Order: sequence, then C-alpha cells, then structure tokens
Amino acid sequence: MNNRFLALAFWAVMVGFFAWDWAHSASVNVYAEPPLIAMGSGVAPSGGHCASTF
Repeated sequence: MNNRFLALAFWAVMVGFFAWDWAHSASVNVYAEPPLIAMGSGVAPSGGHCASTF
C-alpha cells in the first residue's frame, strides 16, 4: 500500500510540474533554433567546448 501511494504521489507531482511548466513557459519558435546536426550546412559551431579548434 505504501509503494502504491508513493508511486501515485510521484506521478501526481510529475504531471503537476509539467502542467505548470507548460502554462508558464513561452512557446518555442522552431525556426529560431539552431539545427540539430550542422554537418555540412555551413553553420559554424559555437560554444565553449574545450576541444574546439576555433
């Protein structure tokens, strides 16, 4: 009984968090996002990676 209550409480908190996040977050503009894979697209990588050659 205790495990079932903990599982139900976990999922209730998880669903509540996702509902709150969805209600309070700005919508994502997918056209302003960088490409997932920029290989060969001409888009130079950016960021502070330690192995970067730029």
